[in-house]
Amino acid sequence: MKPGLTIGAKGVHRLTIGEAQTVPRLYPESAEFRAMPGVLATGYMVGLMEWACIEQLLPYYEDGEGSLGTHVDVSHLAPTPPGLTVTVETEVTGIDGKFVWFSVRAHDGVDLIGEGRHQRALVRWEKFVPKAMAKAERAVA
Repeated sequence: MKPGLTIGAKGVHRLTIGEAQTVPRLYPESAEFRAMPGVLATGYMVGLMEWACIEQLLPYYEDGEGSLGTHVDVSHLAPTPPGLTVTVETEVTGIDGKFVWFSVRAHDGVDLIGEGRHQRALVRWEKFVPKAMAKAERAVA
């Protein structure tokens, strides 16, 4: 990781929610999910929070580096129908070697819809990808 990221650094990321991010679309092969209301799925909210943290880290990646989510502890507090824009605010709360902790809060312009914390681990893709592919090969064998 390049130097410069500090505890207290903040970021903001926005996305207008579409039908594709609703509960029935989360696992379309599940009749139970398909029967649920068409509001922002918790899984997509968590993904949006991760995306916001990735965006905040982007300027600090070295070439060939990225990050992976390693911990999520968030509450989903209110429904968000398609058409509303969700704003995710991030704040770096800890840096411990390759691990970065964030506080995350999401608002849809009407309600606070989610909040909590998220941890990401910085990784070198040239090390990570071969390990993941080797695992896939072991699973097939």
